Amino acid sequence: MIRRRHLLAMPLLAAPGTARAQGWPTRPVTVVVPYLAGGPSDVFGRVVAAPMLQRLGQPGVVENRAGANGGIAAGLVARAAPDGHTLLVVAGGIMTINPLLMPNPGYDPVRDFAPVTIGIRAPNVLVVPAASAATTLDAFLAGAKSGGVTYGTPGIGSSEHLTMAMLVQRAGVEMTHVPYPGVAQTITDLLGGTLQSGFLGLGATLAHIRAGRLRPLAVSSTERSPALPDVPAAAERYPGFLAHSWQGLVAPRATPEPVLEGLHALTDEALAAPEARARLEALGFTVVASSRAEMAEVVAGETERWRGVIRDARITLG
Repeated sequence: MIRRRHLLAMPLLAAPGTARAQGWPTRPVTVVVPYLAGGPSDVFGRVVAAPMLQRLGQPGVVENRAGANGGIAAGLVARAAPDGHTLLVVAGGIMTINPLLMPNPGYDPVRDFAPVTIGIRAPNVLVVPAASAATTLDAFLAGAKSGGVTYGTPGIGSSEHLTMAMLVQRAGVEMTHVPYPGVAQTITDLLGGTLQSGFLGLGATLAHIRAGRLRPLAVSSTERSPALPDVPAAAERYPGFLAHSWQGLVAPRATPEPVLEGLHALTDEALAAPEARARLEALGFTVVASSRAEMAEVVAGETERWRGVIRDARITLG
């Protein structure tokens, strides 16, 4: 377990009226990030937390609690008092994949959490080293049919793993999965030429793509990414192909409705700020700022999609 705390002390400003009517907040607010500093969840959490805590008029803490693929942080917040003073930044894997692969993840994404918003999302992007002979998705898959192609991911059961597993299923090819402890190590071996491919997060690969060190072949969204408009969507080849990496915010399930509405209003306001939007879009993210109901629908839909991929690919953590 790795913990990193960052105190944000802010002047007193007005919070949303309905939340204030509930006497919230009455003490510092903790925003828990379930991964190490510097990743997409950490970036999203800090972009949202600073203006949100400023509006709430309480000092706040952004705390990194990495471990168990996000499960340590999720379990902590699931057991926290449902009063709006402890919040969790979530990635799609925490809400949809972990419960399908882990016999006891330490939390239930539906029973234990109340949705606030999906704040940002980005597709995964299929990349190969710049020196690779594959210049298109079709050429890459043709090479895979000959055998011997490797792909790397930041771990078994990650969204990157399941995205490539879905492509393997749709294309009817076989490739060798090489799981790494994280995406940084995966990219290092791609750049070094010891790994042949990866369907990795756009935010993690975009700088290398723009520098010409990695070649993008497809994105996993149904439409082309504004960050890579010349790169086809996998759905152009395989209709319905869809996989997003996303980050959002949840609170413990029994948090009062006015507090949840106040949190949603505050995150929406933070994401609407031009400087926040520009920073996130420069990293390849699309600002979503979904409603609470939309977040619940995405979690339900993705859980069923990944359930099928996991079953058909026979993916296990054991």
